Amino acid sequence: MSKKITPISYKLFIKFLEMQGFTFSRQKGDHLIYVKDRILRPLVIPMYDQLPVFIIKNNLRSACIDREEYLKFLK
Repeated sequence: MSKKITPISYKLFIKFLEMQGFTFSRQKGDHLIYVKDRILRPLVIPMYDQLPVFIIKNNLRSACIDREEYLKFLK
């Protein structure tokens, strides 16, 4: 399994977050805000065709989601 995180569409990333229990809270411009109980910071997802790797990594860190779990979803 590839250990490298690559850019993906925001729609696919949102599917992953919803599978992890996150819910849509609100939208401001082209940024979607997702929240989950016991996660202190809301996740901000810009509506880009391809989310840059640094945004994916920062949101995974904020959501306390393991990299392996994310990569397993993509496979």
